[in-house]
Amino acid sequence: MRLHFRFTRNLQKVPFNYQHNLISCFHKWMGWNQIHDEISLYSLSWLQGGIRIGNGLNFSNGANWFISFWDENIGKSLIKNAVSNPEFIYGMKLLEINIQETPDFGSRERFVAASPILIRKYDDEHRAIHLTVNDEDSDSLMTRTLKNKLKVAGLDFDILVKFDRTFHNPKTKLVIINGIANKANFCPVILEGEPQAIKFAWNVGIGHLTGCGFGSLL
Repeated sequence: MRLHFRFTRNLQKVPFNYQHNLISCFHKWMGWNQIHDEISLYSLSWLQGGIRIGNGLNFSNGANWFISFWDENIGKSLIKNAVSNPEFIYGMKLLEINIQETPDFGSRERFVAASPILIRKYDDEHRAIHLTVNDEDSDSLMTRTLKNKLKVAGLDFDILVKFDRTFHNPKTKLVIINGIANKANFCPVILEGEPQAIKFAWNVGIGHLTGCGFGSLL
């Protein structure tokens, strides 16, 4: 289940690192005061429709945003709260919400990253290492993370995730959330496996911190 939001234009300049405010509004609409769980079975895109002006973004024609949920009941709860409290961020207000049902997929699909994909592992001192397209184990870590989410959801499907390395212009993006720098990847991904697992991935996203605006798929 995917919810597409449309907002009025911003009244204040939107900084490049606006993601923490996006997360805060999501938690407000969900009635959460803090990170709700370690493994998110939902994913948040970034805002769409902005134009760079100086050191920030302007959404003169309004902004679009989407959130995807594996559990449709969570999505329905958010709709109710958002409609009753339409204040968004940087002076924007909610105009409308459209519901998109999860599409049917085949056994091999290619997706574009609607928000950058974060892949991390930890060294012996538990320091986070952020991986890029060029790291050999990035594919296996994306696959492992998605399989962990499937397990949390009580599902047992086979799936393989890998970057599309025929894509000629992969980029990394440094995203700062609450003072923590995260190096993430803008690169399409290819999913191979059971169609139900691919439907699951379309909703929950790929990689880590999908509930904080990473790894949503188009």
